[in-house]
Parts: sequence; C-alpha cells; structure tokens
Amino acid sequence: MSKLVVLQPTKQPPISLLSSSLSHFNGTKLCQIQYKRKVYQPKGALHIAASSTKKILIMGGTRFIGVFLSRLLVKEGHQVTLFTRGKAPVTQQLPGESDSDYAEFKSKILHLKGDRMDFDFVKSSLSAEGYDVVYDINGREAAEVEPILDALPNLEQFIYCSSAGVYLKSDMLPHCETDAVDPKSRHKGKLNTESLLESRDVNWTSVRPVYIYGPLNYNPVEEWFFHRLKAGRPIPIPNSGVQITQLGHVKDLATAFIEVLGNEKASKQVFNISGEKYVTFDGLAKACAKAGGFPEPEIVHYNPKEFDFGKKKAFPFRDQHFFASVEKAKHVLGWKPEFDLVEGLTDSYNLDFGRGTFRKEADFSTDDMILGKSFVLQS
Repeated sequence: MSKLVVLQPTKQPPISLLSSSLSHFNGTKLCQIQYKRKVYQPKGALHIAASSTKKILIMGGTRFIGVFLSRLLVKEGHQVTLFTRGKAPVTQQLPGESDSDYAEFKSKILHLKGDRMDFDFVKSSLSAEGYDVVYDINGREAAEVEPILDALPNLEQFIYCSSAGVYLKSDMLPHCETDAVDPKSRHKGKLNTESLLESRDVNWTSVRPVYIYGPLNYNPVEEWFFHRLKAGRPIPIPNSGVQITQLGHVKDLATAFIEVLGNEKASKQVFNISGEKYVTFDGLAKACAKAGGFPEPEIVHYNPKEFDFGKKKAFPFRDQHFFASVEKAKHVLGWKPEFDLVEGLTDSYNLDFGRGTFRKEADFSTDDMILGKSFVLQS
C-alpha cells in the first residue's frame, strides 16, 4: 500500500546566525541598545493627555483589526467614527460578545461613508469634523494619507498601521525597528507613508505587525491549517519546515494601538508588534492542531521549485525566516501580549473556524499536486 513520503527539500539557509538556541539569542539586547538611544528623548514630541476623551477617526474598521480596536476605544469613552465605503455593515456582533455589550457599542459608534481615494471628499469631510486623532488601519500609499493631514492641521496624533514586511531580508534576526528597510518590497507604499509622516509637522506613531491572526482574520493564516486539519489531510510545508516565523494575536495588536494613544514616548516612533515567541512552520502546524483539538498532523515537506502552481499560493507564509523583536514596545510602552501562540490559536478557533465560519473556502488543488507527486515517487 502506498504511503506518503517526505520529498527531499532543498537546503534551507543555515540559522547559525540566529544562535543554536533562540532562548539564548542576544539579538534582543542589540535592539534594546539601539532604541534606548532614540526613544526616551524624542525630538518634537507633543504632549497629549491620554486620559482625556478624544474625537477619533478610524480609516477602515469593519473587517478585522479595527473591529477590535474600535471596541477598546469606545470602552475608554472616546468618540469613534469609522470611515468606510459602506459596502460592509458598519458593526457586527462578535462571537462571544453579549447582546448588551454589542448594543452599547452599536449605539455609540459613528460612521462616515466615503471613498478615501476621493481626496476632495476626504479633505472637505474631515476638515468639517476636526478630529483629534486618526488611526489609519487600511492605508497603503502615501498619496492616501496626505489629504488627511492637509484636512486636519490641528491633528494631535496620526497612528499608522504599517508592516514588518518593510524590512530588508537579512541573516541577522530578529528585525529591530532601526534595521534596514527594503524600498522595493511589496509594502513600499507603507514605507513611503512613514517617510511622508516624518516629513510633515505632525505627531505620528507607526506600528509594524508581523503576521496577524485571530477571529475574523481575512488572510488565510491559521485558517489555512484549520481547513486541512478538519479534512484530515496531511499538511504540505515547503522545504525543511524549520523556517522560523512569528504571529501576533489581533487583540494584542489592538491593545498596542491603545497604548500608543496619547503616549508621549510613542511620539514619532516605530514599534514592532507581534507575539513574544517565534515558531517553525512545522511547529505552527502542530500548534494549530492542538488549538483545534485535532490529532498531531502528518506533515509532508516538498521542494517548491519542483512545482508550477501558476498564480495559486501553495503556502500562506513567505518561505524564509521572518520575525521581529517586540522588546521596544514592551519596555517603552509597557505593552505585553496577552496570548501565547496556542492560547491565541485556540481563541481564534473557538470564536471563528470552530463555529463553522471562515473567510475562504478550502482549496486543496496545490496540496493534491504535492501529495500526488509523493505517491508517484513512492510507487
């Protein structure tokens, strides 16, 4: 009887520069040395009373990050408006959220309908409202941010959701906020936005998440694994499976966004935000199985160079080591992730996929190509 076999992977780049044991890796100390010189006396920092009620605009806010962030802001007593195109419901009751909590949130949240690419509308509508703080969750290009800054000359703080994907690929990890960035990355628009913020007379803070996961995640991160585990299928993972990555729970990200609000130490600063621990691809598959109460999965490694997947994505992560230090956020903001990886994946599973809800239907076509080749080789 044929049995699935592990395809011979290509040689993974050595991780010797990460140290033989991540628990003893001193990259964190390096990051601390770098940011201590830059953070505690920020140039041009503006004082904002964090405890005062603010009139806050969230660009986006109905899909994932903003859903959790807006609830925290409303609970703190702020007046919160969501700027969206109005194609999705402005509010939705979250899994596990009580009827009374949802009703209270729904009664307080405000909505401004419009297209952020209509720059004239953005300028006129925002200038008429005069917001104190803007959270830009879905901005991708600097051109989308400039009209907001023009419309709000008295803006107290602009808080931007950037990405750790802006860092230049390196053998020296974890990525620190002062590391070199890649102007050719697919997130170059976010880099350009950060440059714009630096060039303008505005109090800004930029947050760079790594991979985000959690309930309502519209990117197939944990969902990709859950689909395969539920179907009882092997998990195809490229190359050796020891590639190291990092995930951060959306609720921890939302908390970090709260911590920078009105925080003098966050003025004109960049912060990496993610989980505290790093994980291998194989380890992530096993963690997803544990979170969902599935048996330990069968993992099949393959060499991606031996396949032509066309435009389809066979695996949801970049095939490389990719993780960042969160020490700056911990020490400067006093922020700390609430969830470890298995706890966070369990929260995501129980409040989303485990209830039968997900964003994308399962597509095992690339899996079948990989697994089919392994059968042929064995027979």
